[in-house]
Amino acid sequence: MSIPELSPEQARVRVAHGAVLIDVREAHERAGGMAEGARGVAKGELLADAVAHLPLPEQEILLICQSGKRSADAAQALLDAGYTNVSSVAGGTVAWRELSLPLVQPLTSAADRDFYDRYSRHLLLPQVGEGGQRRLQQSRVLVLGAGGLGAPAGFYLAAAGVGHLRFADHDRVERSNLHRQIVHTEASVGQLKVDSARERLLALNPSIEVEAVPERVTSENVDRLLQDVDVVLDGSDNFPLRYLLNDACIKHAKPMVYAAIERFDGQVSVFDAGRQRGVAPCYRCLFPEPPPPEFAPNCSEAGVLGVLPGLAGVLQATEVLKLLLGIGEPLVGRLLRFDALGMRFRETGIGPDPQCPVCAPGVPFPGYIDYAAFCRGG
Repeated sequence: MSIPELSPEQARVRVAHGAVLIDVREAHERAGGMAEGARGVAKGELLADAVAHLPLPEQEILLICQSGKRSADAAQALLDAGYTNVSSVAGGTVAWRELSLPLVQPLTSAADRDFYDRYSRHLLLPQVGEGGQRRLQQSRVLVLGAGGLGAPAGFYLAAAGVGHLRFADHDRVERSNLHRQIVHTEASVGQLKVDSARERLLALNPSIEVEAVPERVTSENVDRLLQDVDVVLDGSDNFPLRYLLNDACIKHAKPMVYAAIERFDGQVSVFDAGRQRGVAPCYRCLFPEPPPPEFAPNCSEAGVLGVLPGLAGVLQATEVLKLLLGIGEPLVGRLLRFDALGMRFRETGIGPDPQCPVCAPGVPFPGYIDYAAFCRGG
């Protein structure tokens, strides 16, 4: 049985004569404007309990969606359920808008309107949806370092709506940072990096919280920094800090999203041994001992292509969002390496070390050590 369709003009006339017009789109879609006279009831909600919304089966019912498909499907379901006078609006709200017919804004708060508008493309994804976006809104992430990795990652986490970003970094912006640390500007030179990052990220998304912690991360403050966070993003640039952060994440059972860059090469992984002992590796499983300094120069010694940390930082932000949303396959037990000159990616499996002194099952947390001396081989 074909579904009766009405043009937007015909539907408007029928509404003026008493027909019920139902917009079956999701709330975030309706936030952009609804056909005048429509009531918003999402398709799933309507079909789950049609009688609650449409108690009179003989009443004239018009359904509208974005382009006409969902409303036609819903109309067919209502006809099958015994409703006798159901039509779909051809072309949906898109056609209604193109004809310059009146639209109204649903009665929502300013905060909800911002939410639905700002994250509209996320809300269309079944893997995210409104529930996932609300979860991001309630999430807390520690970004260690507001430099090359933390800058691009922070931008995308802020844009994605992660509700609380805690940046920890004691450095100030230098002009040599600007070719890769894109969260900072010329006007930021001399400013604390965490303050500069906070200003730019709140300018991008004022609905989130950005906590600036202008401190060098040490064994004395790392526990406080990890308090109440869901995921840790490692934007550090030295081995002592990476080992400290790894150990703290195991102690507090927090996933750590790792990246490292040098010249034209980078690598990214997720270490989640604190929550998955014996299953997921930690940073020490990959690097039981740090390499000699001559084999691991930092950016100030070896140089780095300016876009490289952007690539690594965006990959880190992607992994953080996947972890917060519980979707996809995070890089747990996998090291993703990339060569920007050849634009090649390759993946290496990493297994947990059953003898790892920090993350092996049943091993109590040994406490923090002198990480600088450890990395010197002392």
